[in-house]
Amino acid sequence: MAAGGGAPADSWMRTPSWAVRIRGADGEIAGAGILLTPDRVLTCAHVVDRTADRMTAEFVGAADRSVPAVPARLDGDAYVPETRDADGDPSGDVALLRLERPRPAEDSVRLRKLSTSTREVRMYGFPYEHNGGIWFRATAVGGCGRDGQVQLVPASPGELASPGCSGAGVADSDTGEVIGMVLSGQEDRHGNRFTFMSPADTIVGHLPRLESVTTGLSGLDPRLRSTSDDVVPGLLDEPFAQRLAAWLSDDGSRVKISVVRHGDAARESTLRRAITLADRESRPPVSVDRAFLDPPGTVPSVGGHDLAVHASGRTSARIAERIAERMGLWQRPEDPALDRVRAAKGTLNLVVVGVDEAVDPPAVLDLLAVLRTGGSRLLLVFRTDGDCCRRARDQLLVRPARERRARLVERLREITGPLARELHERLSAVVPQDARSFGRELDRELVAAHAALADLLRADDRDRERDREGGRHPGPGHGPGPGADPDRYERLADRVAGRLATSLAELDRLRDRRDELTGRLRSYQVLLQHRLQGEEDPAVDGLYLRAHALLSARPCDVREAEAAVDAYTRRVDGYGDDRRHGGYGDHRGGGA
Repeated sequence: MAAGGGAPADSWMRTPSWAVRIRGADGEIAGAGILLTPDRVLTCAHVVDRTADRMTAEFVGAADRSVPAVPARLDGDAYVPETRDADGDPSGDVALLRLERPRPAEDSVRLRKLSTSTREVRMYGFPYEHNGGIWFRATAVGGCGRDGQVQLVPASPGELASPGCSGAGVADSDTGEVIGMVLSGQEDRHGNRFTFMSPADTIVGHLPRLESVTTGLSGLDPRLRSTSDDVVPGLLDEPFAQRLAAWLSDDGSRVKISVVRHGDAARESTLRRAITLADRESRPPVSVDRAFLDPPGTVPSVGGHDLAVHASGRTSARIAERIAERMGLWQRPEDPALDRVRAAKGTLNLVVVGVDEAVDPPAVLDLLAVLRTGGSRLLLVFRTDGDCCRRARDQLLVRPARERRARLVERLREITGPLARELHERLSAVVPQDARSFGRELDRELVAAHAALADLLRADDRDRERDREGGRHPGPGHGPGPGADPDRYERLADRVAGRLATSLAELDRLRDRRDELTGRLRSYQVLLQHRLQGEEDPAVDGLYLRAHALLSARPCDVREAEAAVDAYTRRVDGYGDDRRHGGYGDHRGGGA
């Protein structure tokens, strides 16, 4: 068994002992479930028929290869039906069943609280054509809605969770830990296919009694949890709350740095409020319904952070261990946590409060730099705007922004320099299919790329001037310079590079076709000379000269040249037919 009771990661060929097939009173498969204790099964509320006297839980992974069927009933009030808010966002849909006869304790599994960002998972359900059960693979791509549900993208189109999968356990592919439960699968009107799950933190938030069968630490440090004292209206710093909510709802910024000084009650209260509202387990259920009673833009998305830690009094090693635990990086405990974090494939939405009050702040910043480089998002709170905060801005904001801009500058130089020259060389050789729109669109894109490059270079000049004057760099949230938008320019670079690649490929195809036609024309000329045996035919010579002239022109209109070569080769082929029928003299001088 893996830590927490999950199946080992190398056991995917076996049916998990904790997987439960649930049948309704009518005997039909209603969904799936997870055996959490010898006599308790977790499932979706919509799987449970509350009007039925009892349901049946079937254990398809029993060790003796039998399929024991055990009557089950709803466990008291452990039933949270799905509700939807004014925006149609779902919430709840969890329930607990009690078995009439217990199962072996070793067949049960504990839920594991883990971050869900960019995590490969598997789920075992019972869809219509696979009633015996089947694994589905997916990738967790991010939270959605106000209940902290997680969107899963199927590994292949056929692996969308379908009826019979609701309530199935979602297991982390790396560790085997069961980290959540399948809620539903659906296909939208555009043909996009999605599966949704409720992670362990959200499940425990709805059914707190399941804390006893859940492993893993909470994603929220107790010192950062909001208290009743924080709900006093005068303690809400509304602009600060809006900035926090924006980051926690993924406003696109990788790193946010804020200063919350000791004694600033409103700012401290606002910070705790935002972090708590963004936590799947700690967010008060009433907050979902009262979201529109809060000031606009101050309510963050649930699941906006994977982990929020208080750094005060902690070492960088302890913080790294906390991060590694939340990411599920316990496979090589002999390796330092920092090395495990550095080698991790996943990312994290991380909040760290009191960075400058850690035992070793410089080492904490180095840890945060590793996470940033790996793609994690960071919300960092300092107690003073001192040296540590300034170093963080330089190390995590200014320097990465400059490095990113430098890479973008080099890419735009490549696009507007060598790639543009290659394009013009090709255009001087062949005419594209739709020459007018082809040139107009690419010219427009290249002009935009030149303008973006000039804008970025001006931002470089401003930074160098600021460095010479010893001036302060822009604070958190600022880009590389006024007007220089790296996100927009990277999208522009991607678009222009893609169109250039497509255009160059088209022009290369036309150039290859031109060369093929040139070889074909030459071979047919030799064939004709052999057939004519020294005689002349001005008409066919005219066809040859026209085709040769079109192929030699720069740029070459390949379509027009192809038509001319076809006319010439058809005439030459006709000479062969004439000879087989007794001569060709009567046809010399005829039209093409």
